[in-house]
Amino acid sequence: MSRLLDQINSPEDLRKLREDQLPTLAREIREEIIRTVSKNGGHLAPSLGVVELTIAIHYIYNTPRDRVIWDVGHQTYAHKLLTGRKDSFHTIRTKGGLSGFPKRAESPYDTFDTGHSSTSLSAGLGMSVGLELKEEDARVIAVIGDGSLTGGMAFEALNQGGEHEKNLTVILNDNEMSISQNVGALSSFLSRKMTTKSQVALRGGVKEFLQSFPGVGEKVIRVLQRSEGSFKAFITPGILFEALKWDYIGPIRGHRFDRLLEALRNSQNLKKPVVIHVLTTKGKGYEPAEENPTYYHGVGAGVIENGHDHVEVKAEPVKKAPTYTKVFGDYMVEAAGRNDRIVAITAAMPEGTGLHDFAEAFPKRFYDVGIAEQHAVTFAAGLAVEGFRPVVAIYSTFLQRAYDQVYHDVCLQQLPVLFALDRGGLVGEDGPTHHGVLDLSYLRALCHMTVMAPKDENELRRMLALGLIHDKPTAVRYPRGKGVGVPMDDPAEPVPYGKAELLREGGDVLILAVGSTVYPAQEAADLLDKDNIRAAVVNARFVKPLDENLILELAHKCPRILCVEENTILGGFGSAVTELLADKGPEKYRVRRLGIPDICVEHGTLPELRAQLGIDGPGIARAARRLIEGA
Repeated sequence: MSRLLDQINSPEDLRKLREDQLPTLAREIREEIIRTVSKNGGHLAPSLGVVELTIAIHYIYNTPRDRVIWDVGHQTYAHKLLTGRKDSFHTIRTKGGLSGFPKRAESPYDTFDTGHSSTSLSAGLGMSVGLELKEEDARVIAVIGDGSLTGGMAFEALNQGGEHEKNLTVILNDNEMSISQNVGALSSFLSRKMTTKSQVALRGGVKEFLQSFPGVGEKVIRVLQRSEGSFKAFITPGILFEALKWDYIGPIRGHRFDRLLEALRNSQNLKKPVVIHVLTTKGKGYEPAEENPTYYHGVGAGVIENGHDHVEVKAEPVKKAPTYTKVFGDYMVEAAGRNDRIVAITAAMPEGTGLHDFAEAFPKRFYDVGIAEQHAVTFAAGLAVEGFRPVVAIYSTFLQRAYDQVYHDVCLQQLPVLFALDRGGLVGEDGPTHHGVLDLSYLRALCHMTVMAPKDENELRRMLALGLIHDKPTAVRYPRGKGVGVPMDDPAEPVPYGKAELLREGGDVLILAVGSTVYPAQEAADLLDKDNIRAAVVNARFVKPLDENLILELAHKCPRILCVEENTILGGFGSAVTELLADKGPEKYRVRRLGIPDICVEHGTLPELRAQLGIDGPGIARAARRLIEGA
């Protein structure tokens, strides 16, 4: 039987459908998303939660003339299926295939590249101003989640947007979730407890109360009936937005096409900023994802057994080595049991950063500040001032958003804040917005900052141990995924401060590696050994401070030096070594840097990307041979 989805190659085709056909299309889209994610992995629950909303947006608005911006962007699978990418959807998140996020280079319907949260309102406001300056009659629609709305950038855009009456629609996708359960006063304010049913009950109660005052009460009721919008705003979250001079519609049931279509049609008549508050269920249509949306926010390939309505979830295979995330989380619980001054902080990622067990064990010393990385860092600084040992656990790519706070509020005051940077280096299928390939560069530039990267999970524990006793700012960056499978020291002794580790001696070439490139460097040395090339291998451990004595000693013995890192080569570990050699090194030496070149690395599996960039074992061996040959 032919599917409705097979007939749709663009939103123009979608608009030819009758409204009563849309629920069938929604079911088909969900089936396609589940089927594809079962093979490729991806962001399942977020995309399932906005299927009806996505259909309604493209059904009502004249896209791509009307611009749609998806905040964060990981909920755009239905959007891609409806905008001419149905036949290539099976390639999503694979190397050379569709991106898992909006990408302007991929489609005219992707109006803005999004990967970090809370950006859509600012971008949308800028685009609406640009359209006005070009005298184009088009609307901008920014879709933002209630979790993303906690980001300060979103509030800055709301503030400006209310003052400048632009043709901008903000759709607040309220599912009470970001990746983990939302936290904070704003989330409580936007709570779906204020449903249409409860509004009706409240209105009835207020009316009955007012009618108990003869004469006066009836007059008040007539005033309220004449200002229905104001009354509605008073008893719903609309009061927040209307205070900022935005019109407010909602809350709307986000899986009811009749309600959605009516609200979007009505918004088209408003030539001013408007917020449409839509209530959705994350993971809608797939029962396991509805029951556990955090687990199914992003899943790996093979976690879902098949792509049918009633799919079964198969148990993940037992892994010999724990993930770096779990090693971090377990060590935090262990360390906090010994030291009541340790406090853990994360920005809406307790599960993602491995802190969920810490939160259960030490609830009074755990703080999830929501999607607010800048606040998280300065909040930690305040705790440090009062004598605590705050540990800020944030993905590497997201700490970029708080760079000024790291410098101004932590480093300048030399406060003992420990930054635990998960997903340091390449992250694979999530692509360029999520690769953490800048941290070694941007952190080593900061005064008083110590920067470390472990070669394996045991060394991660030892670096965390050092960071918790070091009296100045410290950052430990570690990769995504499982560790190497090495035995764990118990107890974990701190690594010697500023000291590298000579793993292998050799006189033909010196390989200085850091973090996730250390084991590939050892593999490269084994490959070179087969050609009678003796490579010395050093686990640098520290990007700042470098172990200057060891590096200079070895550089005098072997002046052919290859620096390897899973970070941009611009200002990274290799740059630090080059600066050292230029200032204090032997008179003659040859150094090459191997890492991420000056490009934005696209998505793909980690083995594919590392091979492409030449930072796997064979790639490092090739680079060493070229260095020896003088190429």
